[in-house]
Amino acid sequence: MHGLAIDRIAWSSPWRVRSVRDKAALSLGLLLCAIALPPVPGSVLAAGVGLAVLLGPIGVTLRQLGRIGWVPASSILIGVLTVALSVSAEGELRVQMTEAGLLQAGGLALRAAAATLAMLVLACSTPVVDLFAALHKARVPAALIEIAALTYRFTAGLLDNAGAIQAAQVARLGYVSRPAAMRSASLATGMLFLRSWSRAQRLEDGLAGRGYTDNLRTLDPRRVRSATFLALTWALLASLVGVAVAWEVVR
Repeated sequence: MHGLAIDRIAWSSPWRVRSVRDKAALSLGLLLCAIALPPVPGSVLAAGVGLAVLLGPIGVTLRQLGRIGWVPASSILIGVLTVALSVSAEGELRVQMTEAGLLQAGGLALRAAAATLAMLVLACSTPVVDLFAALHKARVPAALIEIAALTYRFTAGLLDNAGAIQAAQVARLGYVSRPAAMRSASLATGMLFLRSWSRAQRLEDGLAGRGYTDNLRTLDPRRVRSATFLALTWALLASLVGVAVAWEVVR
């Protein structure tokens, strides 16, 4: 349900009315700063700006951030550990940490955290339907966009069905013991497969009834475009680059 939680946050964000162009400029700019600038202070500053924007104008709470952030945080932790730990096969097998490995792992953690927060700036303020509309305007092939849209909608339906099935099984004490849990899991898998097949057929019939060929037209409300917002974004990104360069010169 991780992706659905992000989409719910995006639908209720005050920044939803802003143009995808403006939000993408800020998000991708922070992402480039996180990747291209030195971890200290570049990634640290980019992460701080991303966190401030998420908790401030975008309106994400700390609880919501923790809910959507534990998945990328777990991936970052696994990657950092593999870099920090070194395996030596000389004589006997040893797993150890070296100073060089810790420095590299620390830099990787800072870059990954800053890049994740930068992408969350766009994800938590822009629903998926708005992203698809922006891709249409960017002249991405309609077939690719429709495949992505149908896949997203179908996946969301499957997750809702899986949650409803599990909730019903829990209410009937379907997971009180290990044998009961295994039986409930197998029944849920079979039921989910049947429901997904039925849903796919209904979706195909519905699209055919609406005259679907290769592009399903939807409403695209006008969004707020702000030259001031873009100017402030470029000024902020330029200041991050300037601070990082000055830090390297002074050091």
